[in-house]
Amino acid sequence: MELGIVWLVRVAWIAAILPMLIASIPNSKLTSFHQLVLGFARRGKILQPSLSSQKWTLPQKHFAHFYVLGVAWTTLLLAATWMYAFKMTPFHHWFEVWRAVFLLVLMEIQVLRRLIESFYVFKYSPSARMSILGYLAGLFFYTAAPLSLCVNIAPELIGAAVFLWGWLHQRRCHAILGSLRESPSQAREYIIPHGDWFEIVSSPHYLAEIVLYAGLLIASGGTDVTIWLLFGFVVGNLTLAAGETHRWYLRKFENYPANRNAIFPFAY
Repeated sequence: MELGIVWLVRVAWIAAILPMLIASIPNSKLTSFHQLVLGFARRGKILQPSLSSQKWTLPQKHFAHFYVLGVAWTTLLLAATWMYAFKMTPFHHWFEVWRAVFLLVLMEIQVLRRLIESFYVFKYSPSARMSILGYLAGLFFYTAAPLSLCVNIAPELIGAAVFLWGWLHQRRCHAILGSLRESPSQAREYIIPHGDWFEIVSSPHYLAEIVLYAGLLIASGGTDVTIWLLFGFVVGNLTLAAGETHRWYLRKFENYPANRNAIFPFAY
């Protein structure tokens, strides 16, 4: 894959590792930072009661979300890389591509086992919580880890897989919105939408469009500044629109789900 996306993934890993390295330095001036980083890592029985507020923590059973994401994302990448390996691999590129396929197969075995364990082996206490930032770190890991195993392979197919994921979710969300006014009696009525990504954000069709354009960015290799500017406009425009939509929902419906964010889960 072109250097743009490769370096983006590398910078993301460095940004994730750096706080842990700084927190591990034995310096009294870094005690507060050390405690802050540990606070994000604590969960379950080792999470301090003072951090266990509903606002900044989530049920520990949400660990299953990591593995659902991991299985879905690894499967998409594996399918794209496998297709490239069978149909389009230049001979001089053969070993590198099949090595990526092998690594993704191993990753798939791992995340599948973890998913099964999260449903059938681990029984989390109803009171067990984890930090919201720890949760976001888990989502980051199971997005970045499979991608790191094949980041140098077939950017077009990997980008196409991301594009298809966003495209399918946008189609589902548009179908949900359309179903709210199927009968003439509902033409002037506003209803809270439910289903698919509507369970976590107010404008999932906008989120899906951002994912879709992220797929185009990945497929391009990430080295063209013009495409980055295109992506930046899409993100900025849809984020502003989603914020307005979210505030309208909150004003319109007293019983609007409190767990929903505007467009980015657990962030905005």
